[in-house]
Amino acid sequence: MTRVCLWLAPLLLLFDPQAFAQEGPKKEVSDTVARPRKKGAPAEEEQPKIPSRLAKKPGADEAKEEGLIAFRTETNVVSVDVAVVDNKGRFIPNIPPGNFRVLEDNVPQQISGITMGEAPMTVCMVIEFSNLFQQYWSSGWYETLTAAYGFLETLKPEDYVAVVAYDLRPEILSDFSTDKRKAYEAMQRLRIAAFSESNLYDALVDTATRMSEIEGRKAIVLIASGLDTFSKLTFDQTRRKLQEAGVPIYGIGILQAMREWMDARGWLGPIARMDFLQADNQMRTFARETGGQAFLPRFFGEFPGIFRAIHEALRNQYQITYSPTNLAKDGKFRRIKVDLVNPANGERLRIVDEKGKPIKYSIIAKAGYTAPREVE
Repeated sequence: MTRVCLWLAPLLLLFDPQAFAQEGPKKEVSDTVARPRKKGAPAEEEQPKIPSRLAKKPGADEAKEEGLIAFRTETNVVSVDVAVVDNKGRFIPNIPPGNFRVLEDNVPQQISGITMGEAPMTVCMVIEFSNLFQQYWSSGWYETLTAAYGFLETLKPEDYVAVVAYDLRPEILSDFSTDKRKAYEAMQRLRIAAFSESNLYDALVDTATRMSEIEGRKAIVLIASGLDTFSKLTFDQTRRKLQEAGVPIYGIGILQAMREWMDARGWLGPIARMDFLQADNQMRTFARETGGQAFLPRFFGEFPGIFRAIHEALRNQYQITYSPTNLAKDGKFRRIKVDLVNPANGERLRIVDEKGKPIKYSIIAKAGYTAPREVE
């Protein structure tokens, strides 16, 4: 009984019941067979270029505001990392280049190149660690550390990782390094939370902006409740800045099981329930619009599958390049949509396994990019 009380104490304080008392199938012309890549097949290596520190370059904020570093203006080439995964999160390899279609603002684009390969990952773990949910030895504290340590265990020796924790403000606990001992040492500092604020928007934008010029496969792995309490930025401002930064966000939500347990007993009032629904929507929105994924696990047994899905989506990707037909340097956001189509009829591509059974799949790619703006 004592242990249960210790685990529930933070949430019982937050969710005081008195405080929240108000309250025709189409015929497919042809199929594409998804075959696993053969062992030992050559893979393109793309060594990321890592800065010495997670530090902003002088004038980076001003340049970002002007939309000048979304992509290189002198080449007029847009690069899109695309992952095609089945309903279990497994990467589908060997899709012919002719089946990809790219639309920019609903205008078809001429694809200049498609490559597929494995590459080291450059990952920044952004971890919510505040007194709002992560009091020492509480359920939130335990679940946060389980997710963070579990993901670190899945990284390969050549992967780069940094750790950022946030409450009132983000703090860089360890810089990018292939030495995982630095990340584990940083995690040792996640014991006693300092503030009760959880400023998600500010932390995400700060980290994504710092990572925007890192080359190679990169991503933010966000381990958080999804709630934002006191950020300077608004939700819309955060969406825009994350789209401009172009860093995929993979969100892992915490306290899903605890929320359902309390809601079933009537301890989760309507206001708190709405706050958490909004938090889940924010996690999904940030992930979808940056080309990542959001996971809201209700059981600890789901974590290994989540780590594998992130691993597959990040390490195995198709890289599509094209020269946009719209060359206007207006600083506007251009929406990108990547489809798989059957060239014979333009319909959505049907993928089957080696036994001829159809595979449900999804395409993960960033929502777009910000065009450059002419400098007067």
